[in-house]
Amino acid sequence: MHDRHTRRFGLGTATALVMGNIIGGGIFLLPASVAPFGTVSLVAFGILTLGALALALVFGRLAQRHPDTGGPYVYAREAFGDFAGFLSAWSYWTMSWVSNAALAVAAVGYVHVLFPGHDSTGTDLAVALIALWLPAISNFAGTRYVGAVQLIATVLKFLPLLFIAIAGLFFFDADNLGSFHEGSGSSLGGLSAAAAILLYSYVGVESAAMSAGEVRNPRRNVGRATVLGVLGAAVVYLLGTLSVFGTVPHDKLVDSQAPFSDAMNAMFGGTWGGTLIAAAAVISILGALNGWTLMSAQSPYVAAGDGLFPAVFRKKRRGVPTFGVLASAVLASALTVCNYVSGAAGVFEILVLITTFSATVPYLLAAGAQVYFLLTGRRDEVRPGRFARDLVLALAAFGFTFWLVAGAGYAAIYQGVLFLFAGILVYAWMRARRTVRERETAEGFAAAGTPEAAETSATAEAPAAAEDAPKGILAP
Repeated sequence: MHDRHTRRFGLGTATALVMGNIIGGGIFLLPASVAPFGTVSLVAFGILTLGALALALVFGRLAQRHPDTGGPYVYAREAFGDFAGFLSAWSYWTMSWVSNAALAVAAVGYVHVLFPGHDSTGTDLAVALIALWLPAISNFAGTRYVGAVQLIATVLKFLPLLFIAIAGLFFFDADNLGSFHEGSGSSLGGLSAAAAILLYSYVGVESAAMSAGEVRNPRRNVGRATVLGVLGAAVVYLLGTLSVFGTVPHDKLVDSQAPFSDAMNAMFGGTWGGTLIAAAAVISILGALNGWTLMSAQSPYVAAGDGLFPAVFRKKRRGVPTFGVLASAVLASALTVCNYVSGAAGVFEILVLITTFSATVPYLLAAGAQVYFLLTGRRDEVRPGRFARDLVLALAAFGFTFWLVAGAGYAAIYQGVLFLFAGILVYAWMRARRTVRERETAEGFAAAGTPEAAETSATAEAPAAAEDAPKGILAP
């Protein structure tokens, strides 16, 4: 049943969800971030794009098998059992709400460009909180409005970025590029260093799979939306970075605080480009927050249905898990307040580092799940060529994600693992509650002498490993 506030996402809206979640605020500083390594960073971007496409295709294949809301959580739990599913849901949930806080803080800097002269801690905090709660309110209104806001925001931020990406090619000057590899060391070292910065540019590729239950004809549209979203983001990333490299002199680009604004000014003169890019950045961040707010509620919603998260996360209204949205908005707001009021910038940066590692956990488990499904399926029912293609894609996606983990850095991995392990207490609590309920149910049946007693008792006393044992799934 769908009311007027609930509407399933079509292919266009699902694509906008993927593209909008991938393209946040980082793109507006990205060319300056990788400029110190030279144009070898463009090669790194190309390699990462291929890895992201492999991951996108794997999510599309997994969605054909399990077209359900929850995406990576569903795949991990089906393949490896409850504990793996919980780790996927826990990591994704923590990554999403901490990332929302970081996006809200990033929006403040661009708002200062639009409205200069109003710098104060109170004003900055108010702007950041507004940036968090406007998308939350949009989500409370229902999936119909979430999809509409996401589509509009994606178009409004995609068009100016695409304009710069294409127009910059007509003003391109090869003398602005600098050398292929800057600094000391080898070109391979520069490639790896640039890749370490660019690695998380494609986080969000799973967005359509995560909301598969809200997508019309998910077996068909999730895969298409994922690939189209990645391709759209790749066009903006690659052409945009190339255009900035070719229009802004390298020595200026390295120190630039607004590379796209500098590119606009270099192409057309004046200083109006900064205002235009700041407006596009604010729209981009709000659009990303709109999509990520929905994503932050999906994993705990599905996990709560399986007894792995508190039942309150199961509350849903107008197609949106309302408590999950509320909890994520409150936690992100608390983190933002901590950042501004207590001045705990170091703590905030540590938590942001945690998100870089946390994002990779669901990806690794999803790619591993696809390998498992393929190897345990009935190969005699699958064409060898198709099996080989899907297996190569799954291994490439796993390798790409493994590279993400390696590029996160020791600090991110160390902090991320600690935060991941903290979730074990939540899992132990939820698992204990479920075991107690099963035991009480079995004892109730036994006392009543009902025919269900033997079967229920056997289920309750079965080893946990047997309950979590993976089941063979037919390969596609």
